[in-house]
Amino acid sequence: MVNRILLKRIYEPPEESDGYRILVDRLWPRGIKKVAAHLDEWAKVITPGTEIRRLYHQGEMPFDGFAEAYQEELAASEGAAAFVAHCRELLEAQNVTLVYAAKNTQENHVLVLREWLRRNM
Repeated sequence: MVNRILLKRIYEPPEESDGYRILVDRLWPRGIKKVAAHLDEWAKVITPGTEIRRLYHQGEMPFDGFAEAYQEELAASEGAAAFVAHCRELLEAQNVTLVYAAKNTQENHVLVLREWLRRNM
């Protein structure tokens, strides 16, 4: 069986198939108690920087521009490089689920992060 990187909104119930659950948002999701989140880790170090996150959420940066800027941040980050190695190790034993709060499931930082992880593993 090949283990995978999965994506899941934090508001969806956890499942055994999630494997190792990592919150990949800089801010704690509203309305969620830490105990109820069933997280194994909170990886703030690999979240988008404040400036690009603000520009994107205020509509001043299109998603494509945000995705490009976020990938550049990840490529320059020692923390992100360590996160790749950490995920590679975790995937040897189980699925890794990147947990997020964004309502938009079609254009969000987690999609960019998963693609970047896949390219760098």
